[in-house]
Amino acid sequence: MMTGFLREIAELFRGLRDFFTHDRPGAHLRGSDEPRAPGAKRRHNIFEAAAAHVAACAEDDDERSAESAEWVSPEALAFGINELACRAVIALARERGESPQTVARDLLNLPVA
Repeated sequence: MMTGFLREIAELFRGLRDFFTHDRPGAHLRGSDEPRAPGAKRRHNIFEAAAAHVAACAEDDDERSAESAEWVSPEALAFGINELACRAVIALARERGESPQTVARDLLNLPVA
């Protein structure tokens, strides 16, 4: 049950990543063309950090999880993870034709309220 759940969540994250990173006409990431000093690290936003962190956790990749957790402050990461969780539950609820509450409880293996 749990393995299927992790695969389902990982697939959802891959779909979200592909959607947000796919080149679309008129799509432009602010700051992506700005030159950086040699050796300067690229700045990540909270949603990139959250997506990378959660996907790494779902795939049991501790190294990638730790790396992505350093991209932003712990508070910003928590906010991004919360936003990602909300969007994931909404997307799964729509896909399943169920309420977000039902889906969230099912994902956490909680009894029906």
